[in-house]
Amino acid sequence: MYLAEKTDPAPNGGAPVILEGIVRKKCVAATYNRMAVILAPHALFTKNDALYVAAVTIERDGQRPREEKVGLFKLDGLVGLRLEERDFVTSSVYEPEDERFVGSTLMAVEA
Repeated sequence: MYLAEKTDPAPNGGAPVILEGIVRKKCVAATYNRMAVILAPHALFTKNDALYVAAVTIERDGQRPREEKVGLFKLDGLVGLRLEERDFVTSSVYEPEDERFVGSTLMAVEA
């Protein structure tokens, strides 16, 4: 009998969806604080040993936000996360050097 080589587990939860959204520049849909949201994920990063997403909100409960800004979303709070077929372009308000996630970014969109 041979023991299988131990490997690191594959990412679980919403991380694979966010990573695919970042790489393919596809929006993601989820429920956050009991509101339906469509997000353009720009970065996945860690903060206080938790995963966070820096994303531009495209829609919140079917409405466009008044202004474009990058919001921070705790990954655990994004329920029912799924990839959308809707493309996005990197936002001009996204600043990769933002002190909130510099040094802890796991993946980010290319400019």
